[in-house]
Amino acid sequence: MLSQFIITGIEKAVQQVVSCIEEVKLPDSFQVKIEQPVNMEHGDYSTNIAMQLAKPLRKTPILIAEQIKTELERDEAFSMLIHRIEVVPPGFINFHIHWPSWAHMKFELPPLSKNKVVIEHTSINPNKSAHIGHLRNSCIGDTLVRLMRKIGYKVEVHNYIDDLGNQLADTVVGIQNISLSKDHLRFGDYCWDIYAAINKAYQNDPELVKQRTEVLHALEEGNHNLSWIGLLVAERIVREHIEEMKQFGIEYDLLVWESSIVREGFWDTAFELLKQTSLFHQETEGKLAGCWVLKQSTNEPSDDHEAEHSIDKVLVRSNGILTYTAKDIAYHLWKYGLLQNDFVYKKFTGDVWTTVSHGEHQSFGQADTVINVIDYRQQYPQMMVKQALEGLGFTKEAEKLRHVSYGVVSLSPSAASDLGIDTSDGKSSYAMSGRQGIGIKVTELIQRMEDVIEDSRSDKNGLSSREIAIASIRYYLLRFALQTEVVFDLKQATEISGNTGVYLLYSYARALSVLNKAQDKGVIPLVPEQFPNLEKAEHALLRHISTWHDLLYAASKELTPSSLCNYAYELASLFNNFYAACPILKSEGDVLHLRVWLTSIYKDTLGEALEVLGLPTPSRM
Repeated sequence: MLSQFIITGIEKAVQQVVSCIEEVKLPDSFQVKIEQPVNMEHGDYSTNIAMQLAKPLRKTPILIAEQIKTELERDEAFSMLIHRIEVVPPGFINFHIHWPSWAHMKFELPPLSKNKVVIEHTSINPNKSAHIGHLRNSCIGDTLVRLMRKIGYKVEVHNYIDDLGNQLADTVVGIQNISLSKDHLRFGDYCWDIYAAINKAYQNDPELVKQRTEVLHALEEGNHNLSWIGLLVAERIVREHIEEMKQFGIEYDLLVWESSIVREGFWDTAFELLKQTSLFHQETEGKLAGCWVLKQSTNEPSDDHEAEHSIDKVLVRSNGILTYTAKDIAYHLWKYGLLQNDFVYKKFTGDVWTTVSHGEHQSFGQADTVINVIDYRQQYPQMMVKQALEGLGFTKEAEKLRHVSYGVVSLSPSAASDLGIDTSDGKSSYAMSGRQGIGIKVTELIQRMEDVIEDSRSDKNGLSSREIAIASIRYYLLRFALQTEVVFDLKQATEISGNTGVYLLYSYARALSVLNKAQDKGVIPLVPEQFPNLEKAEHALLRHISTWHDLLYAASKELTPSSLCNYAYELASLFNNFYAACPILKSEGDVLHLRVWLTSIYKDTLGEALEVLGLPTPSRM
């Protein structure tokens, strides 16, 4: 990577400077950092390392900077890439890249170990159609999958199916008790209305709530009329979910069913392991009498033992029913290969495998790192899973358990109004609620977006309106910082200008069109032997392209899909500025070759970014 090359050179130069000073040792916190100045006249990169070293070296920053500069100019490899080094008060060191040398150098991402990463995402309750909030999870998760694979990790994708939970039980109770005569194109849409209707009915009929408890027991026990109904409902809806996500390029390696964890003895094994720790015990008195609880590693008292965020987390209720967290702990022990148990598998659909009671053995699990994409409301249960791993002595595994938390999706006033929600209170956003049947289903969203795009297009060639709609939705859900609440607005998502998926697709198609025309003229995009003086727009574009691998690596460490969107948007904006300011095909000689080459590496870089973001690379729009 370019930045790492520069940092390594500076580190070597600093060591040379320090070695000449007696009885001086660099502090443990010593770290070389570089940045790209906003003003390109201040260099392509800059560092303030001399100012950091002024106190330990007992010298002025300017003097230290000059000494570092001298050492760097002696480094032949460094000087080939950096053709000018400037020292400016109060001690900044600015670096100007020799772009012809950069164009001929090959920068690689840091070598990776053979570590295996298991990424769990989507994990929608299998009781109704997916909505836009679920889709944000899936788009984030799939982008992380693509990102980690891009930089060389072996990645396995899990979709956890909670087929023993309250939501599925509610739908089963609803199917048994709610009379619903309404046209539905899909089973999941029918269950969407059933789920909302039964939750409304619970308020007037307490006996129905008792039925839910009966269904929950039946689902967990299996081999019962109710459990078979639950299985049929869940399987049908999961198939619909998979088909919906496939339209967005989202795929899975393995479906892990919660019922498999219970029935194959995963929890029994985990239970025996946990009983050997001091954190896990059965309460004998009070509100939690009979419950098995996991204590947090804190001495703070709790007044409300039944609160969701109580100090003692219930894993097994007094009636013997396991909580979600209990099953999740067992699942994560298996993910890391820490249980003697294993699943057996069969094909579910296409290349997707599923856990089953009778099947064949496969090499799933055995992760080195686990990444879970789950919204911020599940932060506490995720923390408890990590704590259970630590309590069992699996500290390395706990450290490599990453929770990618994100904000929920709500509706803009206009989107809410379209759904018939009363927006007269003037709120800036409106929450979705499955229990109330409020939300935009994924299939409904695609159709709405497709209609908007189709009506606004003058040229119907190139990508279909449906493909553009799907790309627009996906990018819209990715471009916000993870912790941001996404207020979905149909009009914003389909805008052509600004930070949108449509803008990126147009920019890519424009570059490809230029290259095709250049090829017709016989101009091949080869690296020019000589670089003419770069125009400002050319320099800005080239400088941003050079940071792609650095950004890719940083995003993989920080697990931030939005940083990829920000990079791609700025890249497209810089290209469009270059396209407007610097005639490409009307130029001549070295300038023509430079600009065609620059267009080519822009197209390749944006193409890679679109690939990681899960967006198409269109030949025309």
